[in-house]
Parts: sequence; structure tokens; C-alpha cells
Amino acid sequence: MNRKHRRILESVFRKPEPANLNWDDIEKLFKSLGAVVSDREGSRVAILLNGRIAVFHRPHPRKETDKGAVKSVRKFLENSGVKT
Repeated sequence: MNRKHRRILESVFRKPEPANLNWDDIEKLFKSLGAVVSDREGSRVAILLNGRIAVFHRPHPRKETDKGAVKSVRKFLENSGVKT
């Protein structure tokens, strides 16, 4: 995991949640943690990490995630055994 991935991970676990994280950076974080990322129908993306799977919606038309999505990502990472 490089410095940028570490910064994104820390941002995901920050409270209150930021509302301006770029979704592409979150996907790159997942991949740096060893996740398998696969496209689904529409704007959905499936993430498989440490035996856990989650399906998220890529934000559109903007690239930034909202606070609710950041909370969901954090919960998924916690359930997958990822810590800051």
C-alpha cells in the first residue's frame, strides 16, 4: 500500500465522514488491499475482499462519493478485517 492509499484509508475511517472522496481512489484502495473488483449491471461494482463481498454503486454524474457511501465502505472494510 502506498502513501496515497494509506491517506484514502485514513479518510474512510475518519469521523465525520468526508463527502468528497473520489470513487476511483476508493477502488484503487480496494485493489491495493488485494480485493477483486468486478463490474456489474449499470453503475454497480462488486468487491471481493478477504472472503467478503459487497456491491456498491459508482457515483454519477459526479465522481465524488457521499457520506453514506463512505460509511458503507468503512463498514465493509471493518467486516473484512481491515484496520487503519
